[in-house]
Amino acid sequence: MLKYYKFIEIFISLQLMYISTMLPGFSILSFTKKFNVSLDIPITLQIPTIILISLIFKKEIVFNALTIYLLLGLFVIPIFYDGGSLGYLLTPNFGYLIGFYPLIKIINKLNNKNKIYFFEFLRYGIIGIFSMHIIGILYSFFQIIFYKDLNLFLYNIAKFTFGKIGYQLLMLIPLSLLIRPINYIKEVQK
Repeated sequence: MLKYYKFIEIFISLQLMYISTMLPGFSILSFTKKFNVSLDIPITLQIPTIILISLIFKKEIVFNALTIYLLLGLFVIPIFYDGGSLGYLLTPNFGYLIGFYPLIKIINKLNNKNKIYFFEFLRYGIIGIFSMHIIGILYSFFQIIFYKDLNLFLYNIAKFTFGKIGYQLLMLIPLSLLIRPINYIKEVQK
């Protein structure tokens, strides 16, 4: 019976990851309206969703759901934000998807505590988001060997890290509103 519940938790986590990928938003930088070039930064709800399910479910459940999500996107159907298939390994986006693993591990440290506090959540959230971005930057750095183009590396860092990190850090504040219900659920489960 226990394995049945784990399967349900993995399935729910996988569904949330998929749904959050399909709810994109675009941030059009206001200063670019003066120029002919517009910098559209795609933003999804994946990071807040990953943080939320890492607070609710155990690390193993979220790791399994993320692994299934990555395998589905690489080998079965194009469920990532910009598509899928093995060719996605050559995009800088994949490095940030790999960076979800340390994000989950860091956020799960809060899940193991009896009670979550606001500033502790912010601290772990900031460390987790920065660790995800460091993995993404390292992945982009290794792509320099393949593409041999430093300008592409700098563009990827500007677009995928500096363009999104402010939004992702800002999303920690609305997520912190869920700390009280999560603490209540933990108390009830004891």
